[in-house]
Amino acid sequence: MKFIDEATIEVHAGNGGNGIVAFRREKFIPKGGPSGGDGGRGGSIIAVADRNINTLIDYRYARVHRARGGEHGQGSDRYGAAAEDIVLRMPVGTVITDAESGDVIADLALDGEQVILAKGGRGGLGNLHFKSSTNRAPRQATKGTEGEHRRLRLELKVLADVGLLGLPNAGKSTLIAACSNARPKIADYPFTTLHPHLGVVRTGPARSFVMADIPGLIEGAAEGAGLGHQFLRHLQRTRLLLHIVDVCPPGTRIESEADRREWVDRLAAAIRGLVAELKRYDSQLGRKPRWIVLNKCDVVGDTLGHEILAALKKKLRSQAQAYCVSGVSRVGCEAMMQDIQHWLDAQRIAEIGSVSPDVRFTSSEDGASVR
Repeated sequence: MKFIDEATIEVHAGNGGNGIVAFRREKFIPKGGPSGGDGGRGGSIIAVADRNINTLIDYRYARVHRARGGEHGQGSDRYGAAAEDIVLRMPVGTVITDAESGDVIADLALDGEQVILAKGGRGGLGNLHFKSSTNRAPRQATKGTEGEHRRLRLELKVLADVGLLGLPNAGKSTLIAACSNARPKIADYPFTTLHPHLGVVRTGPARSFVMADIPGLIEGAAEGAGLGHQFLRHLQRTRLLLHIVDVCPPGTRIESEADRREWVDRLAAAIRGLVAELKRYDSQLGRKPRWIVLNKCDVVGDTLGHEILAALKKKLRSQAQAYCVSGVSRVGCEAMMQDIQHWLDAQRIAEIGSVSPDVRFTSSEDGASVR
């Protein structure tokens, strides 16, 4: 199924039915009195979060949604029937905003959560409501009110605990395939990933977390380079970012100590450039806890990989958690996933106000959080 995470729709609630002026006409009852019924309520448009839906593709093509109006009132005290509501099922994580004002109408973050997007009009009153001791034959009735109508923008932000961030071809798809049940496309060219992928990482019989992989981000994305910033919204709900770095980019050769220093400088510059792009998109995202992961360490060997990692942390002046792993051979992946699970557990405990005394969190200069 094609992944669609943006859509613009129009919703039109139904109008309320009109009340009616009518009188009771029966044999031998010359003055039966008013008997005009009320109009029915117009149908509303309701959005419901559904965890079984993972894309907004239904709303890319069906852009106008109209509810029926309520029926008009009738004589003999008969009320008009109310119209049925229209229920729009959307993925969990959908943010609904008014396209005209930009106001956020709803953030469907929980399965089953629902919100009224456009409320149906009220039915009008029949003349039976206007009778009194001094007005025995009222000829008054009211019309139903109009239903609301809006133009809405739908934006899907996937719900994940951990997000993978990195340059194209850094091995993010290989890593998520090695650690979770996700099976993204993997190839030896940039921008293989064209839309986000979610995978469940199981670290124990009853312990797991969700990891999200997004397309690669390059410097200049704010100006539209590569795929731009269009998928960074999917990292805004994550608790932790894993900054995937290719330890051995194509064309890299190490034949001397000077080559190694130049190599580390290039990696550090790439990391800083990517962090700058995060901050340009969203300052909160730039301050989100972020760990450094050197991928493809099987290419250079475990010893050299850890030496590069230590030099890189010193260059960045970062105390963030850092790992040297291989998505192909899965070396180091299991230990990293267990550490992530422990960190997430500690975060959840902290949110309910009882942090474990042996867990400490601080902030580093480059915006990463350490344990």
